[in-house]
Amino acid sequence: MHDRPTSATDPDAAFFEPRKVLRGRHVLALTVGIVVGAGIFKTPALVAGAAGSEAMMMLAWIAGGLLSIVGALCYAELAAAYPHVGGDYHYLGRAFGPRIAFLHAWARLSVIQTGSIALLAYVFGDYMTQIADLGPWSAAIYAAIAVLMVTAVNLAGIRAGAGVQTWLTVFEVAGLVLVVVAGLMLVPEARGPPPPAPTDSSGTLGLMMVFVLLTFGGWNEAVYVSAELEGAPRRMGRIMVLGLGIVTILYLLVNAAYLNALGLGGTASSQAVAADVLRLGFGEAGAALISVIIAVAALTSANATAITGARTTCALGRSFPALRWLGGWSPDRDTPANALLAQSGIALLLVAGGAFARDGFSLAVEYTAPVFWLFLLLVGIALFVLRIREPDIERPFRVPLYPVLPLVFCLTSAWLLYASLAHTGIGALVGVAVLVVGGLLLMMLRPHPSSQPQQEKIG
Repeated sequence: MHDRPTSATDPDAAFFEPRKVLRGRHVLALTVGIVVGAGIFKTPALVAGAAGSEAMMMLAWIAGGLLSIVGALCYAELAAAYPHVGGDYHYLGRAFGPRIAFLHAWARLSVIQTGSIALLAYVFGDYMTQIADLGPWSAAIYAAIAVLMVTAVNLAGIRAGAGVQTWLTVFEVAGLVLVVVAGLMLVPEARGPPPPAPTDSSGTLGLMMVFVLLTFGGWNEAVYVSAELEGAPRRMGRIMVLGLGIVTILYLLVNAAYLNALGLGGTASSQAVAADVLRLGFGEAGAALISVIIAVAALTSANATAITGARTTCALGRSFPALRWLGGWSPDRDTPANALLAQSGIALLLVAGGAFARDGFSLAVEYTAPVFWLFLLLVGIALFVLRIREPDIERPFRVPLYPVLPLVFCLTSAWLLYASLAHTGIGALVGVAVLVVGGLLLMMLRPHPSSQPQQEKIG
């Protein structure tokens, strides 16, 4: 990155360098919080609807945890070798050049991060509507409020955002613990409706893993604050793996609680599965309490997504003169304020679009998943490319069992890309169309010669 400028007339005067102000606990809270808030209170019903048995459902969640840890190990190597506020944007730029990097940053701004924020905002809206219904547009109204809240917190600065993230993660985990206690200890084994009728096994497996790995989604987001983490870069790998280990255990316990309390059929048919379990365990007061906790927990992941997404947009603005407004950094608050505002505006547009859909949550899933898996696959390939092209770069952390684990990660991402395209309907085409628009924009934009991703290093 550019050194801190000393002249107010410097054209890069707003391009201050991010400081190392985050500690390990902040990044761990971001990792756990962003993953746990990514649908565990919603997607288990969708997974149960596609599963042929309880054993298949639990195996899907185990596989999701293991595959996510494999991916985290790959990302840890990249983060340790190339600590950068742009995260994936920087890795893709070094491996494939500025055009692919631009499409990734555009996708994060228009599809991946903003779509995830909208998805999480609808989770918040669904549960808040159970507490205080605001009418036919209730979920959308609450979702818009959630987007505005997380944006305001992070505009106040990274210290405010990280502090809120830590406390929200505590509430989030508390909500999961209540579900586990109710479902496994207070409710007798379910005798509810029968499980869904079995369907084609290959299609069912693909659909289940789309939702499971979406629920584990966000484990890679910690790399976007690697340039702001105190201590050695290799700490990132330990933090990411520890966070995913905690999440995997929590997810298995929560799904076991759902199945014990509601059965496979009851879980599949539930519209608010965690609230239903707490209602059985603690009565109506328990259902209301868990709805509050889950609504607050959904903000955890939305808050973390806002933190990391804005950093990619900031890196993008620094590389393309026409987008330089997005590259500004507020040194007094240690935050990319302009990028946060742009991200918030697009997320609000997606929330508005979801208000006219039959299911805003499902629309966000369809809109996000295919593009997410495409670029995750490209990052996996970038690890191989950079190992070959830049063998002399110091790598404080290296993926164990190379090249086997990175190959597993790439094959999994490729399969999930196919599965998401095959099973998520018209929303997937919308995401692809957004990439096409990005390609058209790229034809009109030129990267700054000194700010291309493979040369620029922020942090």
